[in-house]
Amino acid sequence: MLRLFFTALLAATLPLSAAAETYDLLYRVTIDPDTGKARVEIRLDGDTLPSELDLNLSSGRYSELESDQPLELNGDRAIWEPTAPDSSLSYRFEIDEQKDSGSYDSRITGDWAILRGDKLIPPMSVTAERDLYSKAELHLSLPEGWSSAMPYEELEEDDDYRIIDPGRRFDRPKGWMIVGRIGSRQDIIAGINTRVAAPLGNDIHRQDTLAFLGWNLPELKQVFPDFPERLLVVSAGDPMWRGGLSGTRSLFMHADRPLISGNRTSSLIHELVHVATGIRGDKESDWIVEGIAEFYSLDILRRTGGISERRYDEAMEDLVQWGREAPTLFKRRSSGPITARAVGVMRALDREIRSASDGEKSIDDVARGLAEDRGEVTLARFRQLAEQAADGPVKTLDKDSLGEKPD
Repeated sequence: MLRLFFTALLAATLPLSAAAETYDLLYRVTIDPDTGKARVEIRLDGDTLPSELDLNLSSGRYSELESDQPLELNGDRAIWEPTAPDSSLSYRFEIDEQKDSGSYDSRITGDWAILRGDKLIPPMSVTAERDLYSKAELHLSLPEGWSSAMPYEELEEDDDYRIIDPGRRFDRPKGWMIVGRIGSRQDIIAGINTRVAAPLGNDIHRQDTLAFLGWNLPELKQVFPDFPERLLVVSAGDPMWRGGLSGTRSLFMHADRPLISGNRTSSLIHELVHVATGIRGDKESDWIVEGIAEFYSLDILRRTGGISERRYDEAMEDLVQWGREAPTLFKRRSSGPITARAVGVMRALDREIRSASDGEKSIDDVARGLAEDRGEVTLARFRQLAEQAADGPVKTLDKDSLGEKPD
């Protein structure tokens, strides 16, 4: 039978057909605070299984890989060849991940752990028959008194989840997760199953955050109607990284980050936009990704009445002034003055599109188009969507408006 190679990180283009065959994919994860590690077993059961899994171990957090089936370790990669009717691979995963600043992107203590599912289960490429699909679940084994929160459907048993990664043949858990002695608040907001979770004992205002989401998430969904049906917001204090970071259907926000900052932007809305769009920049387009997120972190508050028009204009002008410190937008990473300048570009583009379309179109149409594409965004695609909305060329995206490209 014809086989093809496909990467589990790339969207499959074929829908599940009537001829499709499935197999069971089970992730068993045991969290051990004493060692600071998770023991992970990947188990496959079915009449037909993938012929090869190529695991990317380059983060250096995986050890003790074992399987009864052929397993080849080659530098930062592991090649596993499962065989029907059942096969399993196990390894240990180092949960702590510390930055140079001393803060943590991922952390386990005696009472809780915060990490990302797409780090726990490494990226992998899978060789399988064209119409072969996984049916995936994740089962967590936790210390007594611990519970869990993940951005997935919970099954009947506590700490068991159904893993669905739309458009892909091999489902892999992604996004933020929290386990331990935790507290959470949950509600359905604009059709989105929304949960805010944090370790017990941390000074975190879960209900305030949920109320803020109830206030602003419906407006954000008006811009991005395909916003995920589940959203998990994880929060904690030091020594976790003192910022915000989005993931699939989820985000992390440090406990000390205000819902609305002194400059009237919102880090929480900023990360929600990243969740909604699922885009990343190429080597010169990160300003588009960050500029859109920061623009809406202000504009959504204006639309919902969180800030007045006057304060919105003042905040925009402050960002424009700061952005003058950036001679160009074309850098691999957008932050500080570059992002501030990008916000000014987004506002000018919005005005130009509204003027050209007699108010029928706006930057919302551009952002929505990028969210439908997901994946990598380029200036060419951004300009194409803007010109479609304006029904003609847009001066805002001329080279002179964006700064010279580096050689």
